[in-house]
Amino acid sequence: MNPTKPTIPPEAIAHFAALAERVYAADSLDASLEQICAIALDLIPGADRASISVLVARGEHMRTIAATDDRARLVDELQNSVGEGPCLDALTEEGFQMDADISAYSQWPRLRERVLTDTPVRGMIGYRLRPSPGGRAALNIFSDRPGALDDEAAAAGTILAAFAGVTLRAQLEQESAANLRAGLESNREIGKAIGLLMATSNLDEAAAFDILKRASTRTNTRLAAVAAQVVAAHRPGGQGSGEPEFDGGTRGRS
Repeated sequence: MNPTKPTIPPEAIAHFAALAERVYAADSLDASLEQICAIALDLIPGADRASISVLVARGEHMRTIAATDDRARLVDELQNSVGEGPCLDALTEEGFQMDADISAYSQWPRLRERVLTDTPVRGMIGYRLRPSPGGRAALNIFSDRPGALDDEAAAAGTILAAFAGVTLRAQLEQESAANLRAGLESNREIGKAIGLLMATSNLDEAAAFDILKRASTRTNTRLAAVAAQVVAAHRPGGQGSGEPEFDGGTRGRS
């Protein structure tokens, strides 16, 4: 079923807000996701397991990117196997999907049969997250006790899901910005090195770049690191012509 959006207690909002430091203190996206899953067990009444999954393969498959334990991962895998479940539906529909007691009934009968047979899980909720424009992820909550996931649990999960979505988006934007900055710095060094090789060794741009590439391959060194060596050699106190000394007699080729 897809229940009516629950009322969120004001005290729950304050409680979740205090958790921001705990998540943002994590030093990577993976660590933040693991923290969110762990927080779910502390703050959602009746929750025994949690996972976060993303939609891949043209929207036909979900991949678990964080989980509290292997059984939470297994329930995600079973949903992929049978092609139905609250987490899959949450990834493609608005709102959240909930089955509080699959031992009695479930709108996902194929999943119910597998979960009852292979896991201790008896209740499930899936919340859709929006980590980026067009991106789809889900926070998945599982209980081993029939009926333990009630309206209070659903309300708490709604807050955590919103918080998780914001966290994912912030982390992804931060990592993207860091990668962009690193890429720009690398490109600048490579450009400087090419210019120096052209000026000091009578090379055209293609030949200078080829020197850097071959030196990088031969020494198993990143291209940006090779470029940095060339640039460093031309600084005051630097030694050599600025060509990578391990290039092997390429001076003057064009």
